[in-house]
Amino acid sequence: MKNIILLLVLIISTTIPVKSQETLDELLPIRGIELAAPDKEDLDAFVKFIEDELVPLNVNTLLLRVDWNYEYKSRPELRDENPLTEAEMKKIVRACKTGGIRIIPQINLLGHQSWFSNVGKLLEEYPEFNETPHVPTDQGIDKWPNDYGLYCLSYCPLHPDVHEVVFDVVDEIVEVFETDAFHAGMDEVFYLGDDKCPRCSGRDKAELFAGEVTKISNHLTQNGKELWIWGDRLLDGKTTGIGFWEASFNNTHRAIDMIPKDVVICDWHYERPDPTAIIFALKGFRVVTCPWNKAQHAKVQLHQMVNFRQKATSETKENFYGMLQTTWSGAGRFMDGYYGREDLKDRRGDKIKCFKVLFEEINKLDDQKE
Repeated sequence: MKNIILLLVLIISTTIPVKSQETLDELLPIRGIELAAPDKEDLDAFVKFIEDELVPLNVNTLLLRVDWNYEYKSRPELRDENPLTEAEMKKIVRACKTGGIRIIPQINLLGHQSWFSNVGKLLEEYPEFNETPHVPTDQGIDKWPNDYGLYCLSYCPLHPDVHEVVFDVVDEIVEVFETDAFHAGMDEVFYLGDDKCPRCSGRDKAELFAGEVTKISNHLTQNGKELWIWGDRLLDGKTTGIGFWEASFNNTHRAIDMIPKDVVICDWHYERPDPTAIIFALKGFRVVTCPWNKAQHAKVQLHQMVNFRQKATSETKENFYGMLQTTWSGAGRFMDGYYGREDLKDRRGDKIKCFKVLFEEINKLDDQKE
């Protein structure tokens, strides 16, 4: 029955949006792109890219993955080598403000604290936060999958000292960006409630995940900020058939009923345009649909979002929040692809084409107004 309902939703939602008198902001409140913060040598070019490309395309939200590429004053030990300074970050902030772009910084919290081939900065400096210290990280692992099942490490959400550290950098980066929102990542959390963790062993993984989301959200809310996260851990990968990358196989999906409703969900699907935005919206969350590298899927996802928004009840309409193009690319490399200096197309798709097609379709919405 659930699969039939999803199929019907997919068929209905891929129709062309009806004509409307609404403005583009009313039709699609969020029109965003995700990029990693630039390296120093790409900073000025990135500022120009914002001014010359993103603003004219009607991009109004920039999710900037900062992580440790900033000269943190509160926790200088967590700086990457040669990070951006406050003065350099302010160049990006000013360009976005002038162009009417809301900027949202991201630091990966809980999961994605490393890759299989290296340990990330937080766990490098604070190895006691590692949820799975028994998993080897010094074996020269250079591929996924590997014999150790190592993808990305997590920090232990119940470690008594972890939030003192991460909230210092969260508060600092939000202040630097002069913003009202923060993205905590929290996607692809595979290590959680590990059997060997002295604090988490035996605990409900959904409750652990929900507890961490709630703790971060409450901290931000106290300071008048809102939390954004990726939505994959809140979907049931088995029941939906979506799988363990874009949804959960370790039972964290039940956390969807345990976290604050003011958390904004970034619902990413890359292999198929699964219309799961409707799940989040009907649960009371604002949801942003996120394509990556398949232009044909991005078009379907856009029309799903606009149709959902146009046809929803007044109680749920504003939960269908908009679109966010993901790139999983550094700003410099993305600009090289955008301007044709490098071909970023690979066997999985073409993120540059996807971005251009998505925003071409978004801007057509203006032309369809009555």
